[in-house]
Amino acid sequence: MVQRILEAADIESLDPTAIPRIRMPERLAVFAPRAARLRQLASRSNPIAGYLRLMAALADAQQAVLAHFKAQPPSPELIASAQQYSMPLIPALSGARDPAWRDVLLLLLDKLEAAGPLTPPLVALFARLRSLDVAALEAQADAIFAQRFAEVEPASAPFIMAALQVVWTDLAADIDKRAVPYLDTPGLCPVCGSHPVASTLRIGGAYDNYRYLQCGLCATEWHMVRTKCSNCDSTKGIAYHVVGSPEADAATREAEAKNAALKAESCDECHTYRKIGIQAKDYEFDPFADDLASLTLDLLMGAEGYRRASPHPWLWPEQTAGGTEAEDDESA
Repeated sequence: MVQRILEAADIESLDPTAIPRIRMPERLAVFAPRAARLRQLASRSNPIAGYLRLMAALADAQQAVLAHFKAQPPSPELIASAQQYSMPLIPALSGARDPAWRDVLLLLLDKLEAAGPLTPPLVALFARLRSLDVAALEAQADAIFAQRFAEVEPASAPFIMAALQVVWTDLAADIDKRAVPYLDTPGLCPVCGSHPVASTLRIGGAYDNYRYLQCGLCATEWHMVRTKCSNCDSTKGIAYHVVGSPEADAATREAEAKNAALKAESCDECHTYRKIGIQAKDYEFDPFADDLASLTLDLLMGAEGYRRASPHPWLWPEQTAGGTEAEDDESA
C-alpha cells in the first residue's frame, strides 16, 4: 500500500485548530473599504488630509474599474512551477504582466477627472501620464516593482501602482489559498512576491488574535507570528513605538502606548520598522490606509534612527542630491 504524504496546505485544511496561513482578497472588500477609511482618517485633522481625499477618490476609481475587469490568469504550468520551486504564483518582478494594466491606468485617470475639478498640477500630471508610450510606462512599472528609487517618478508612481493593484488584486481574488506555496523568504507576499505594507492583529473567527501582513500590491494577507521582524525575520530587539503627547508624564505615556491602535514595530537587528494595527482597539483599521495616513509616526521613527522596511505604494520618497533618502540609509 502506498502512503500519500500530505502537503502543508492539505494539513491546514484538515486541522480545524490550525492557524489560517492566508487571507485572499475579496473583490468588494479591498478598494471600497480602503476609500472609506481614507476619508475617515482625512477628517481627523490629518496634516495630509487633502492627499488622503485624493487617494480615496483613486481607491473609488479602482473599485469601479475592478467591477468590470478581468485579468489574464496564470497558466497551470506557471502555477505548478511556482509550487515546485517555492516561488510566488504571479510574481510582480517576472516582467510578464498583463498589458491591460495600461488601459486600467487610463480608465482610472478618466474616473478621477470625472469625479470633480482637478488642481492645475494634477491636470499636468495626468496629461503627462497619458503621453507616456508603452516603453516608458513599462519602465516605470519595472522600477516600482524593483524599488529602484532613482528611476521612480514620485508624482506618477501612485497612479501607476493603482493600475497594477487592480490587475494583481483581480488575479489574487480568484486563487484558491490552498494553492499558494510557502516561500523561502517569509517576509514577501506568497502570491506576487511584493513587500507588505503593514500588518494587522485581527479579531474574529479563525483569524482572532493572529497577525497578518498585507501585500501592498495584491492585498493578499499572510500570517506571521508576533514580535518577529517582517523584514529580516529576527526575533531579537523588537520594540513598539507610538505617537504620544510630548508634554505627558510617564504614566500618561505608558497608558497611551497601551491603548494605541497603531504602532510601529522596530527591529534593532536590521534597523527597520513596519506599522501594525490592533483591530481590538480600532476595528476599522486598514493596513494600507492607516499606514499612509500616519506620517507623524514615520517622522518619529526616522528621528529615532529607523528606516521604513519598504515605501508605501502610494507615497514614494523624493530623490535627493545623493540619491534617495532610502538609498542614503542603505549605504550608511
